[in-house]
Order: sequence, then structure tokens, then C-alpha cells
Amino acid sequence: MKPAILRNPRIAALFVMIFSALIFAAPAFAQEEGPETTTTGWIFRWINFAIVFIAIVWAFSKAGPYFRARSEAIQAAVAEGTRAREEAEAKKRDAEARLANLPAEIEALKAQARRDAEADRERIKGMTREEAAKVEHAADVEIAAAERTAVLALKSYAAGLAVERAEVLLREQITTASDSIIVSSFVIDLTSNGSAN
Repeated sequence: MKPAILRNPRIAALFVMIFSALIFAAPAFAQEEGPETTTTGWIFRWINFAIVFIAIVWAFSKAGPYFRARSEAIQAAVAEGTRAREEAEAKKRDAEARLANLPAEIEALKAQARRDAEADRERIKGMTREEAAKVEHAADVEIAAAERTAVLALKSYAAGLAVERAEVLLREQITTASDSIIVSSFVIDLTSNGSAN
């Protein structure tokens, strides 16, 4: 944690400038006192110190906004990096969780596939039974129709045979004499019915 005095960037910059000026001026103060330590020598030393100090202050004042902008850019990059790291860690945790759940998800998918396959199998069996019942019913209807047609054809054939046989029998039994007897009895019946009316 920074001391409270260093939290303000301007105060911190001023502190750095004074410290730098003292470091640069230290060799001038450390010289042995000699013949040039006159008042004029001290005045030139202080003027030299002031010029150096003003140059340092001016350099830091001009460089301050640059360093401040650079510091803010670095802080923004650090914050972005931190956010990206946290996001990557969250994605990693999510991927690890999914990977850990992968066998369970695979088993669940297999079970669902088995249930779906069984349901499809039962549906197909039901449809097959239904289609088989329809085919069987259609076959029964067709067989019944064919049976009726066959019975009618057989009856028709039997009636035709019976008519032919009856004709043959009648031809054998009816002769011209019996034919004239039948016609005479028919005429007598007609006449007796006509006279009765």
C-alpha cells in the first residue's frame, strides 16, 4: 500500500524531482572547501543548482502527462489482462466441468437413443401388425368375393347342366304321340276354361 503522500501523482512527481535534484547536486556540495569557496563561488553553485533543479522540474512537468498517460495505458492493459485471464479461467473451469460430465452425458445420450430405438421398433411393429391386419382383411374380402363368384358360376353351370339334362330326358320321353296328347289336353283345358268364363 502506498503512503498517502504518494497517492497523488503530482506530489509524488515533486518528491521524485527534489530527490533527483539533491542526488545531482550532491557532488557539488561534497567538494572540499578550497580557494573558490567564496561567496561568488557559492552563488554560482546555487545558481547552477537552481538551473539544474528548474531543468529537472521542467522536464518532469513536460514528461508528467506522458508518464501519466503511459501509466493509465499500462493500468488499462493490466486490467484488461486480468479480465481476460479471469474470463479464460472461467472458460477453462466450464470446459473442465463439461469434460467431467462428458461420460454421464454420453450415457444419457445412449440411454435416450435406446429408448428412441425401442419406441421406433414398437411403432414399426404396430404399423406392421396394422398393415398385416389390413392385408388379411382385404384377402378375406377378396376370398369371400371369389367364393361367391365361384358359387354363382357353379350354380349357373349346374343349372345349365340341369337344363341340358332335362332337355335330353324330355326328348327321350316325348315322342310324337305323347306330344299330340299333351297338345290336345292343353287345348281341352283352354276350351273348358273359355266356356266356363
